[in-house]
Amino acid sequence: MSNSALLVMDVQQDVVAIADDGSGYLPRLRRAIDGARAAGITVIYVKIALRPGGSEVSPRNKVITNAVRAGLFAEGAPGTEIHHDVAPQEDDVVITKRRGSAFSGSDLDLVLRARDIDSLVLTGIATSAVVLSTLWHAIDLDFGLTVLTDACLDTDPEVHTMLTERLFPQWADVLTVEEWLKAIAAR
Repeated sequence: MSNSALLVMDVQQDVVAIADDGSGYLPRLRRAIDGARAAGITVIYVKIALRPGGSEVSPRNKVITNAVRAGLFAEGAPGTEIHHDVAPQEDDVVITKRRGSAFSGSDLDLVLRARDIDSLVLTGIATSAVVLSTLWHAIDLDFGLTVLTDACLDTDPEVHTMLTERLFPQWADVLTVEEWLKAIAAR
């Protein structure tokens, strides 16, 4: 049986404030996190944080440049911290990345390899950003993949639906939190 990790990506104070649609996203995500812990699945939080002064920000990267202009993702700023409703516990791993994918500018791959993790369960904000970017990167690294559709959120619901219903199923198991919890309880 594969060794899995649940990735909780970009669920940071400022990101939740922008994207939360009032649909109960954080409680669903909390349920997935609690279920992973109960099943002995590693929980890894990934957050984006950029150094003061933007030494790693290229003007050619429109997304990161616009985020910096908007005052987002400053390392050490309260808005960059993981949302308190799903905060990490002492044994959880917290990874800091510098770009869209959880792998870009981080030591995520090193942590996964050190723990012999070969399967990832993806959650986070936004479906069209960190989830999509990480999924593509993980495919190229030969990880088994599951995407929890209702533990992902996007500011554009149509894009979220297109990705989770049409694109992601080509490369990953796509489940709801409840379906996934039943599957891990049955193993």
